[in-house]
Amino acid sequence: MLKDRIKSLAQAYKQEVIDLRRHLHSHPELSFQEFQTAAFVAEKLKAIGITEIESKATTGWSALIKGKNPEKKVVALRADMDALPIQEASGAEWSSTKPGLMHACGHDGHTAMLLAAAHHLAHNAEFDGTLNLIFQPAEEGPPGDEEGGAPLMIKEGVMDNPKVDAVFGLHISSALEIGKIKYKSGSVMASSDWFTIKIKGKQTHGSTPWTGIDPIVVGTQIINNLQTIVSRQQDLTIAPVVITVGKFHSGIRANIIPETAELVGTIRTLDSKMQKDVHEKIKLVAKNVAEAWGAEVEVNIDTKTLVTYNDPALVAAMVPSLERAAGKGNATAGIWTTGAEDFSFFGVKAPAFFFNLGGMPKGMDPSKAAPHHTPDFFIDDSMLDVGVKAFCNLVFDFSANK
Repeated sequence: MLKDRIKSLAQAYKQEVIDLRRHLHSHPELSFQEFQTAAFVAEKLKAIGITEIESKATTGWSALIKGKNPEKKVVALRADMDALPIQEASGAEWSSTKPGLMHACGHDGHTAMLLAAAHHLAHNAEFDGTLNLIFQPAEEGPPGDEEGGAPLMIKEGVMDNPKVDAVFGLHISSALEIGKIKYKSGSVMASSDWFTIKIKGKQTHGSTPWTGIDPIVVGTQIINNLQTIVSRQQDLTIAPVVITVGKFHSGIRANIIPETAELVGTIRTLDSKMQKDVHEKIKLVAKNVAEAWGAEVEVNIDTKTLVTYNDPALVAAMVPSLERAAGKGNATAGIWTTGAEDFSFFGVKAPAFFFNLGGMPKGMDPSKAAPHHTPDFFIDDSMLDVGVKAFCNLVFDFSANK
């Protein structure tokens, strides 16, 4: 049977996916600098026998596998490839060979699993339709003000040529036990908006604050009032909201009240209407607090990602695919997270399903697992075959659905 063959072949590729992941982990590259990674991926795809490969977004790829009746459904599988500017401290034998760079979010595993799935699917193209393999750069965000990886790939037609009917993606979790899968219908990951609030006061001597307008005091009051947007102005029974000020820049000397201050932070929401409302309230709070002090203020909000939304009908249809991949009782519904993903942009173009795969060693206390984006981040890669099986099951099952 097909499901038995998927299981058998995923097991056969088990060491291959581990080797791929460890090679990628040792050679991390930052967003839109994934040149060696992209070359490695293209080399592996060509070795598998995949010839329809197209460059996207500078360092990304779209690769097509034609199944039976390729003009029918088109399904896309996505993996991100970029690393982070972090000095690794995991102590793994396959640690980063590049000082100051590290795969601290699991993208190396995502790419390895998609390559292994491609290996199987290219040689067992018994599904109806066409498979689009999306190897995406710059999920962590571009180095400057340019577009990130997913929006740029979409702009370059990755979801339209051919037109994708459903898109799937996964993310390894360092706090979820290996072999397990977590999923959620509807909103699953938060939107991410970055804001900057620039305050202009009036510089004066620190001994006579009444002769100036202190932008630091204005800034602290804005920060305090931003939290009341969360605690007093949003219906948190609908969805959570997080507003974080991560940077506060001001001042040049202990006895000088400065002219300006700048606040920089992020907004996380899991409901698009709440997202818009929070934007407006942040602008209103900053404007009114500044006016009360006689200061001037400028607010800029830049949307980095949308709410990652799992199409409920697609989730309901495809959960059995994940259950077969992980085994009975190992694929379960979870809760949303205030983390963000640019996979969200693919969900605007087609029904989408994004889920989590366990990477935490068996028996470990999740509270002791190093978080993503930290130097100690560690993934147990011994059961990445579960992700390979999930990818393959999703392709065959979606193509078989009427």
